Amino acid sequence: METFELAVDALRARQCIKWTRYDADVLPAWVADMDFAVAEPVQRAIARVVDEQDYGYPDRAGADCLDEAFAARMRDRFGWEVSAERVVPVADLVQAVVASILAFSDRGDGVVVQTPIYPPFLGCVDDTGRATVLNPLVDDGARWAVDVDGLRQAGDARTRVLLLCNPHNPSGRVLDRDELLGIGRVAVERDLVIVSDEIHCDLVYPGARHVPVGSLDPEIAARTITLNSATKGFNIAGLRCGVMHFGSDALLDRFRRAIPSRLLGAVSSIGLDATVAAWREAQPWLDAVLVRLLANRDRVAGWAAGSEGVHHHPPEATYLAWLDLGRLELPAATPSRFFLDEARVALGDGADFGLGGGRCVRLNFATSPEILEAILGRMTAALQDARERSPRA
Repeated sequence: METFELAVDALRARQCIKWTRYDADVLPAWVADMDFAVAEPVQRAIARVVDEQDYGYPDRAGADCLDEAFAARMRDRFGWEVSAERVVPVADLVQAVVASILAFSDRGDGVVVQTPIYPPFLGCVDDTGRATVLNPLVDDGARWAVDVDGLRQAGDARTRVLLLCNPHNPSGRVLDRDELLGIGRVAVERDLVIVSDEIHCDLVYPGARHVPVGSLDPEIAARTITLNSATKGFNIAGLRCGVMHFGSDALLDRFRRAIPSRLLGAVSSIGLDATVAAWREAQPWLDAVLVRLLANRDRVAGWAAGSEGVHHHPPEATYLAWLDLGRLELPAATPSRFFLDEARVALGDGADFGLGGGRCVRLNFATSPEILEAILGRMTAALQDARERSPRA
């Protein structure tokens, strides 16, 4: 297996938020960064820009163009024929979510979110003065599923936009074609614009298959904005580069009439070249990473199955485990606070993910086996200590 795992000392030497937010005795498993070195083709692309001091306004054409690279990636990996002319580069996908909400709804209109959900989705709705319309996922005993009937009834005539996250963060679900068709038909019936965050599409495990919403029937695709990037799959979030793809000319025209062209800014030369290199040359690296992530996923699932009171469905994609500790009586306001105080492990606070997340944590398992074992070992010891101190013990 390709060597890409980094030791704790190397990780702590970095100036990234994952390893600097907390004290040095804390093991971080919260924010969605991987503890891995990047792929060699990506590093070469960055080094070329630096070595040649190529810091002017970028002018890339052909295979070096971001829109063409995205189109080729979608065709080769997912069988989706993308129109490169309807690709809009963006430096920040959360900014793209905000811009989409502003373009396709008015203040006070409803925006559907499927909780528990990536926290910036909730912030984007609040910050733009829109109304949050909840369509919570349902735990059917085997996995987290979309409540399509609930979606049909959610909100009112002023509900305009559906924010979709697939693969889903934090549950790790990969929505299947039937689920997506059901969602799409409701969107057609209710005239909703779908904003589909598919940033984790490269991190899907055997047994599941990512289906881009924009690859469904033309009527659904025509109202779908797909957000994507290489940042999660190839561990380059700090390089700030992604794309919006519009499923029809009419949708793109509506967006351009509403959002000034300069408002989204522009991607950097380094982000652009790194992304193109990732999509075109770095799949062998990603294949090796997925082997490690699958082993880590299964290790976390085994830990959860053997830990009394921990409820968990192994994710079908992403490197994020959603752990429900609602069956436990922990001596802290939230499970994340408990593990930070008692285990010195930093996890994502489930309350940040909206309705249903208050007694949950999100654990990032994209790290070395050694670090993961240390994290799980600390969590086990903290839970055992809590049980022994409990009045019921």
